Amino acid sequence: MSAPAPRLALVGIRRQYGPVIALDAASLTVQRGEVHALLGENGAGKSTMMKIVFGLEQPDAGTIHIDGDSAHIRSPRHAMRQGISMVQQHFALVDALTVAENVALGGTARLDLDATRAHIRELSAASGLPIDPDARVRDLTVGAQQRLEIIKALSRDTTILILDEPTAVLAPQEARELLTWMRRFATNGGTVILVAHKLREVLSVADRITVLRKGRTVFTGHARDTTESSLADAMLGGPDMSSADARVIGATRAHSRQAGHSSSSAKTRDVLVLTGVGVDDAQGVQRLRDVNVTVRAGEIVGVAAVEGAGQQELLRVMAGRTTPTRGTATLPSDVGFAPEDRHRDAIVLDATITENVALKGAGRRHGIIPWSALRDATRTLMRLRDVRAGDAQAAVRTLSGGNQQKLVLGRELSGSPEALVVESPTRGLDIRATADVHAALRAARDQGTAVIVYSSDLDEVLALADRVIVVAEGHVREVAADRDTVGRAMLAPADR
Repeated sequence: MSAPAPRLALVGIRRQYGPVIALDAASLTVQRGEVHALLGENGAGKSTMMKIVFGLEQPDAGTIHIDGDSAHIRSPRHAMRQGISMVQQHFALVDALTVAENVALGGTARLDLDATRAHIRELSAASGLPIDPDARVRDLTVGAQQRLEIIKALSRDTTILILDEPTAVLAPQEARELLTWMRRFATNGGTVILVAHKLREVLSVADRITVLRKGRTVFTGHARDTTESSLADAMLGGPDMSSADARVIGATRAHSRQAGHSSSSAKTRDVLVLTGVGVDDAQGVQRLRDVNVTVRAGEIVGVAAVEGAGQQELLRVMAGRTTPTRGTATLPSDVGFAPEDRHRDAIVLDATITENVALKGAGRRHGIIPWSALRDATRTLMRLRDVRAGDAQAAVRTLSGGNQQKLVLGRELSGSPEALVVESPTRGLDIRATADVHAALRAARDQGTAVIVYSSDLDEVLALADRVIVVAEGHVREVAADRDTVGRAMLAPADR
């Protein structure tokens, strides 16, 4: 008797965005009735693969099979008709609506909220996921919102459920309850694809595990035959760089070490000090736990972490944008901040370059804005930072991504701040723009600024940093600045 066909199989999947190959002949085979974990570093291709399964993206090459039959998943609606649902890390809920109204959204039948409420109660009782159909989403805890997303999926007769970092925003007890539910769902014949970074959780719930590295499938095996160490080896591998890239990385690391050594005498003044810092989110979940960090003048401190580990809260405390729930943060009066999402948090696209430069210190300024002087200062900034645009009065929207990033960094470095906090400084930039940004960060360091840099690209962190701190499950510690040590520390909390 032949074995049943896999519930879902992806074979030879390729997806390319311009010059970037997100998936390169990647494969994934998932059986009915199992929890299958999909692991990999940031940027390994996990999200792209799951978007293809859910119909949000189309592959450039390769095939998809459902129960042995070839399938072309054209859209999320088509995926849901195949029994596939996806709960993404950032919930797709309408805060002002009730639980029942959110579940009803996207339905194709006539709206019947009474029937929807009754269906939610049935699903809640059957799944063990308690939820009040009449509660408004804005009043729910994060754990309850997670349950709502799963109830939404179950209401569509889901048999394959994709969960993207489902415990990243949950309290420990909520995370344990969710893992228990996953196991029960699979035991009853459902299929779970769990995208995760927390290896301890993965090994506690998964039947089999697939690891992606740089867009390729490098490991598939039974969870019982693996360990945290072997999975970390599979995820991290080696740098896998071209010889040219290796020379560039080697040169930049040497530059950092030489500059750090030559300016060691200046690295005696503490600029930014966190003592016993803890941060809770709006739902009371601890995002940072008893953090003690000191950053000195004239050094670059690299921050390494997997998604949702608490680095965003740490960086915003360091930048003075978040007040700690516990402990103290001693910061200089002028801290530059270049956030990860520059379009949302750093620039106004339809405003001019001069108007965007004027945003720095806007909350502290009083009186009439000296526009003539600001235009002159903007032209100087553009010249010094090589921000290429027609004029200081050009709309920021007309600048390339690299020039927008150089503008943000130039603005935040104006006035020589004592500290600069930067998130993902070269995200989406080409080689030339990346080199310009790296040079600006090193120049700021060499001039005495305390620079804190986070990047999801571990090689970038190591290329820039004099010291490296790792954030893992809200804990922060300093580790040796080599790829293997940092990579392993990212996957394990500091209290082990």
